[in-house]
Amino acid sequence: MRRRCPVAYSQELGWSIFRHADVKRVLEDHESFSNAVSEHLSVPNGMDPPEHTIYRQMIEAYFSFDRVRAFTPTCRTISDRLVSDAVRASAGVEVVSQLATRFAGQVQCAFLGWPEDLHHTLIDWTQRNTMANRDGDREQLSRLANEFEAIVDSQLDQRADDSTTHSTDVTRMLMGERVYERPLSHEEISSILRNWTVGEIGTISASISILLHHLALHPDHQRFLRDNLAKLPSAIDEMLRVHNPLFSNRRATRCPVNLGGQDIGAGERVTLHWISANRDEEVFEDASEVRFDRDSAENLLYGAGIHVCPGAPLARMELEVFMESLLSQTSSWSLREGSAPVYANYPACGFEDLQVIFSS
Repeated sequence: MRRRCPVAYSQELGWSIFRHADVKRVLEDHESFSNAVSEHLSVPNGMDPPEHTIYRQMIEAYFSFDRVRAFTPTCRTISDRLVSDAVRASAGVEVVSQLATRFAGQVQCAFLGWPEDLHHTLIDWTQRNTMANRDGDREQLSRLANEFEAIVDSQLDQRADDSTTHSTDVTRMLMGERVYERPLSHEEISSILRNWTVGEIGTISASISILLHHLALHPDHQRFLRDNLAKLPSAIDEMLRVHNPLFSNRRATRCPVNLGGQDIGAGERVTLHWISANRDEEVFEDASEVRFDRDSAENLLYGAGIHVCPGAPLARMELEVFMESLLSQTSSWSLREGSAPVYANYPACGFEDLQVIFSS
């Protein structure tokens, strides 16, 4: 499609954008392409400037260098424990359900200051939300949005009833934020936390399954990373460039545009295909190959422009810490013989089932 029809129309996705250059143009031209595409409030990724700017500045503070560094020991404790349990399972583990989603769910609860046992609820909600998106079930998506808002309301009510506890957790801090000279509404807080939870549990768990799969198939890359841990951050980004944990993202045209030779009217739906853009041969030599020495400047793993993922510093830290735990507690790992990996279905990425054997 990049070569033959780089901008293509379908009833389901609207205008699909496949080339790296065209995707970057959409990402960087917020005057022509809007992020306001959801029926539900989406703070801040479903907003355009100047509204987006106000919420974005407030949210970015939660992913600052100092905050991420302070959270790192907690993240490492969770990853070390889960990896240790997995490595002791001599028969191997199913990575997605037994390791990746548990890590993502527990880390999310710890980051938000929520009870650890709530991670089961968040994982279940995230999985049902993904299925509803897959099926295009708008009624179910609306019910799930209300269900998540009830979970958030419960956490807010607990903090409102007891001002002596949870004084420094992220959720209480959001309760103290102000926009337009007023406190954030419950709906706004719920939207922020919903976006963070979907991004955390869905994307982090998919990323872990992708990383473990690639390194199981490439023991030479495993050995390289064991000997060169300093290369781990850039190596993770490169592995996830080739097999992206996110399939696509939406925009809408704010005015008539010409993109890839196609005239597109105002108010049209646009779908950005991350996987295709990150495998564009015009940008990445031998684009389907993982090369740890590749320049990552054009990697769109976390997007680009004013809507680049604000949680990228946290996500990078979590994946790095998890992989450090895994590499330090194992001598190798491989796919379980006779058990073929099962890829996730659109709109999810990564794997639904990935059986791995660890050697300590």
